[in-house]
Amino acid sequence: MTAAIWVVSLVSALGTRTGHAANVDANDVDTLQDIIVTGTRQGGMAATDSLAPIQILSGAALQQVAASPDLMSTLAQVVPSLVMQAYGEDMSGQTSQVKLRGLSPNHVLVLINGKRRHTTANLAVDLGSPFQGGAGVDLNFIPLDAIDHIEVLTDGAAAQYGTDAIAGVINIILKKNSSGGVVSGTYGNYYKAGGNTDDVSGNAGFEPHDRSYFNVTAETHNHGHSNVSAVDERIVNPATLANYPDSNIPQVANYPYLSWIEGDAEYHLKLAAYNAGITFDDGTEFYSFGTYGSKHAASYEFYRLPDKVQYTDPATGVTQYPLPFGFKPQEATEESDSSITAGLQGTVFEWHWDLASTFGGDHLNLYTRNSANAGIYAGGALTAMNFYDGSLQATQWTTTLDMNRDFDMGMPGPLNIASGLEYRRETYAIGAGVPASYLSGGAQSYAGLSPTDSGEHGRKNYAGYVDVAAKPSERLRVDAAARFENYSDFGNASVGKLSARWDVSPLFAVRGTAGNGFRAPTLAEEYYSSTSVSSATAFVQLPPNSAGGRVLGLGDGLRPEKSIDYSVGFVLKPLPALNVTLDLYQITLTNRIVGSGSLVGSNFGTVQSPAINAAIAANGNQLDPDVVAGGLTGINVFTNGVDTRTRGADLTVAFPIDYDSAHVTYTVGATYDDTAITGVRSSPVQLAGQSLFGAEVLSELTTASPRYVVNLGALLTYGNWTVNLLEKIYGPTSDYESDDGDNPASQVEYFKSTIGVTPITNLYLAYQLTPRLRVSIGANNLFDRLPPLLNHTLLAHVNSFAYGDNAGVVQYPLFTPYGINGGFYFAKVTCTF
Repeated sequence: MTAAIWVVSLVSALGTRTGHAANVDANDVDTLQDIIVTGTRQGGMAATDSLAPIQILSGAALQQVAASPDLMSTLAQVVPSLVMQAYGEDMSGQTSQVKLRGLSPNHVLVLINGKRRHTTANLAVDLGSPFQGGAGVDLNFIPLDAIDHIEVLTDGAAAQYGTDAIAGVINIILKKNSSGGVVSGTYGNYYKAGGNTDDVSGNAGFEPHDRSYFNVTAETHNHGHSNVSAVDERIVNPATLANYPDSNIPQVANYPYLSWIEGDAEYHLKLAAYNAGITFDDGTEFYSFGTYGSKHAASYEFYRLPDKVQYTDPATGVTQYPLPFGFKPQEATEESDSSITAGLQGTVFEWHWDLASTFGGDHLNLYTRNSANAGIYAGGALTAMNFYDGSLQATQWTTTLDMNRDFDMGMPGPLNIASGLEYRRETYAIGAGVPASYLSGGAQSYAGLSPTDSGEHGRKNYAGYVDVAAKPSERLRVDAAARFENYSDFGNASVGKLSARWDVSPLFAVRGTAGNGFRAPTLAEEYYSSTSVSSATAFVQLPPNSAGGRVLGLGDGLRPEKSIDYSVGFVLKPLPALNVTLDLYQITLTNRIVGSGSLVGSNFGTVQSPAINAAIAANGNQLDPDVVAGGLTGINVFTNGVDTRTRGADLTVAFPIDYDSAHVTYTVGATYDDTAITGVRSSPVQLAGQSLFGAEVLSELTTASPRYVVNLGALLTYGNWTVNLLEKIYGPTSDYESDDGDNPASQVEYFKSTIGVTPITNLYLAYQLTPRLRVSIGANNLFDRLPPLLNHTLLAHVNSFAYGDNAGVVQYPLFTPYGINGGFYFAKVTCTF
């Protein structure tokens, strides 16, 4: 088991049922409390006997966490080795990501009831964020009330499950109750920053036929904008205001805090999920489950001064400013996400078989609101308007056949042989926006997707695996797995894994794994293309296998990553109620896919790299002419750029104690990881001395995530009261960030920002008013701690009046592990029936 505050003993303390596993009586609650179905093909294995680190998080435990009422925030509180993207800019703030063991979100495989979940179409392209390049599963499209329990495997499992499972696996098991239900309502907000949040959710179980179940969940979730942006220094500078004799800037609402870019996106989310099954007379079961979500979200962008859109009449020399108040654009998305699975399972000739097919997809329509296209304005009246920017879509269709059987070989335990086949079809599509969204630099804040950005891409994957597990002696368990994959665009990959566990005594066990893995590039990493603009910058996200990529000598695109992982763990139970686990690991990655730094083509009108400008032209992107003449332009690109080695450790200690009528479970969970760069790709000669990976990129991989996280927890139950106190201690983080050339030399400079060791206190209090009604209050970040400001020299540069940039309104680091909004406080009412 990996480090976490919720461990098997905690589940036992809560007295909750944690799920269903094959070959186990679903009514045997005590047996089920630590039975796992992740990381093993054997039925009936307990988490305490696992060969690899795994933890169980019950649905009841997930509900008793001081966090915003969504799955991602909740997991980030209770799993130390799981880190959530606490802050994202632009559209990255509308789709948060999670990662395990300090690696990328793309190294985490998410399963629903053991079946692969599709990923988001919204690629994170934030430079300066340790989540850059993330295109993993959006966990917040899975309603919390639909979950029976979650199994988190923090171990390389590519040989068992395929690509993405390099850092671990999150397996979400849905409820299958055939009666009863729950309805809850939550309201909360940040102490100072806004972010008003309300959530209403309900779950109910039905038995439409004998030996059947139909469990359904619905939820609506609303979250308002938050804002912690600094003053826009340009609009309090008299010299700037003097440029606009008729300007009404000081009369704009919220002056001088006009840029609201640093804060949460506003979003409105509607979710539904079901889980159903029926068992026939011969024991064969038909099952189906699915989810649907609809989300409307919007993020504020930098405020634009009145001169951003202007026209000088050549005959009179008079300059028009059609938007004398300036304008504050928003990037908005309308997103739909759905998945459906249908399958049959049964037994034939003592072989348990499971045939299933899953189709899922994520679709986003993109908009820029309250904006204008400065490049096409040619005088006359103008009002800020909305632009349709195009669409992004990712789909995944997976069909699997899994079989396993136990053989009696005269050993203390059966020999289990499992094998299976998988077919997967993935697509990624980009649709163009309306011409006004992308022509002549496009709408301010986000240039729409152009016809040259657009396209539909796909690939097929065929896989087969075999997994053999045995217990050759009372004290020894072994498991060996091998997998073969064939990709239509990459060719073949073969990986394997060997695991073993030796129970030295009933009080002490040693376990370990060794294996290799791979990760195919996401189609989003390969093909995503767009243009991002601020007041003084315009950068193209260049697809690596595009015509522009070939101009820069980047070859024919991306190659798969390869990994080798080792772990050794110790399980100790010195007292009946005391459980201690410690797991040490090392993961090496070669050909790791990372985003480049900002590669500059033109710097304030001076051509710095003709090849980069040629690559932009070859890709067909039109840049804002004002920025080309008086700002910074260039590209960012994903490439197989570095080799890394990550070493770490996970520790968990759980000790439940009874004090007369009170019960307390004390827990300690800790994770430590250290990533080192072991190789860096040379920059192509076409870049004329610019490095693919500057200090900013390399620090995102090595120091921008907490070096360690410690959870100190105490769960108290006393009569009708429940109190859960969690102290999270985040280790130090640091990152280098650029000033975008806002300095006298007009050359990009990097500055180091640091976040020291930070304790965050989370508190949850609940009272059971009646057997069916519970009220609770909670605080995440009880004492309203904010991260330190960015490097003061960096802020001085980007606030410089001389260069007309407003980047200085961003005052907090993008890499903060605990967010920028401070304390979140909420109240909740729950009714069961």
